[in-house]
Amino acid sequence: MRPNILLITADQWRGDCLGIAGHPVVRTPHVDAVAAEATCFSRHFAQAAPCGPSRACLYTGLYQMTNRVVRNGTPLDHRHDNIALALRRAGYDPTLFGYTDQAVDPRVHPGDDPWLRTYEGILPGFSVRLRLPEDAGPWLSWLKARGHEVPDDKWEMYLPVSGPVARRGDPEDGHPTNAPARYGEDETETAFLTGEFLRWMGEKAREDAPWCAHISFLRPHPPFVVPEPFNTMYDPADGPAFARAETAAAERAIHPLVDYWLAIQRKAEHYVIGAGDGLVADWTDTDFRQIRATYWGMVSEVDRQIGRLVDGLKAAGQWENTLFVLTSDHGEMMGDHWTLGKFGFHDEAYHVPLIVRDPSRPEAHGKCISTFSQNVDIFPTIMEAAGLAPPAHLDGTSLVPAMEGRGSDREAVFWEYDFREVATGDAQARLGLPMDACNMAVVRTERWKYVHFAALSPLLFDLENDPGELVNRAEDPASAAIRIEMAERLLAWRAQHLDRRLTGIELTPAGLVEGRD
Repeated sequence: MRPNILLITADQWRGDCLGIAGHPVVRTPHVDAVAAEATCFSRHFAQAAPCGPSRACLYTGLYQMTNRVVRNGTPLDHRHDNIALALRRAGYDPTLFGYTDQAVDPRVHPGDDPWLRTYEGILPGFSVRLRLPEDAGPWLSWLKARGHEVPDDKWEMYLPVSGPVARRGDPEDGHPTNAPARYGEDETETAFLTGEFLRWMGEKAREDAPWCAHISFLRPHPPFVVPEPFNTMYDPADGPAFARAETAAAERAIHPLVDYWLAIQRKAEHYVIGAGDGLVADWTDTDFRQIRATYWGMVSEVDRQIGRLVDGLKAAGQWENTLFVLTSDHGEMMGDHWTLGKFGFHDEAYHVPLIVRDPSRPEAHGKCISTFSQNVDIFPTIMEAAGLAPPAHLDGTSLVPAMEGRGSDREAVFWEYDFREVATGDAQARLGLPMDACNMAVVRTERWKYVHFAALSPLLFDLENDPGELVNRAEDPASAAIRIEMAERLLAWRAQHLDRRLTGIELTPAGLVEGRD
């Protein structure tokens, strides 16, 4: 019998913020417990940022250069296959809890279709049990039914009760706080979504057919607020020093893209309680540490609900026949390099967790695999683990061989970042670039990271001697050979992964021939 399939994404979860990753402070006992009977991929990377582009890579198994979803709101071309459509063709009914952030193709939707006014569209192929976008209407209705007062401005629900009920626009002292959310630990969006899934799963458990679900948790994505006890779970004084230049000005001098990002990123964009006005880079070390402590609390809150979800699967007798996959769409800078969010070339924004529990491969349980893996690998991995053939044109490769102990020869990971601003033109104006030149690609090996820009100067970092990525060696004559080698590696990667949906097919007098490696 085919397995149930459960794909979980927790938005903006850094790959180092796990107990099993050896983090010196963050505690994730429930995820750690899952990893003990699963396979953990410790060097797993997303292929794009922010949410929409990254998820397009995960769902299609294609790099950004092929799927061409470059920003939130970029339409996903309807010609692309994806994991939900592939599983549906195989007899599953992929069911969504949360969101997928895939903007619809305007060429196949009428001009007055409301889906053309949002980037939070639904990936084709999914049935929707519960759609929970950033404007979380179903969760707010649930809170109201539980006796909470829901403000007219729904975003104010994320402001904490601190003395009088906080309101957006109230004067603040400009410093983040650890004030708790106005809802309880069992009333978060994560808890709500978990409960809805468990109820649905209980219905499916009574049916004689495997089920397939995608749970897309919004947290630990901002707003940076979390209920008790998570708001004070971590002491801001604890934890490592931030990876960054001595000053924000020195950081900005590293590259024009960093200079642009630090010059535009404002505190208010991140819904940090007590943020005040001004630039993110103006916060003090104490401020960044408080935000980081809140973020760690948000990670632990999600961890608690994952524990509840696993307990529910076990209680329903579903755990031993469920292919369980946990990852994130991208990471979070979290004060490193004087910034928050996700952008550019830093590992912090692209290194994410990946835990896979395949019940049919117990020999893989408890393993931690340290070779590189990528989010484009998740589509073919789920297909193979479920006994299905992945489409031949995917850029990702199945991780099942690695789980079975056959190793991996991947020596590098790749990702892309597009910083155009289609609606405002701001990036183009500030950087003096045409829209289609606002992009970059990264190749990262064990030691080196090379960043190639379409129209800006390149970057080269020696990660062995400069793990903080603060010294650009691209113009260093002593590193010229490495720069050429890495540029050639990036060029070879692009040549091998251009759109391959039809290039492996040949029409011959004997009929259609399809080649496979």
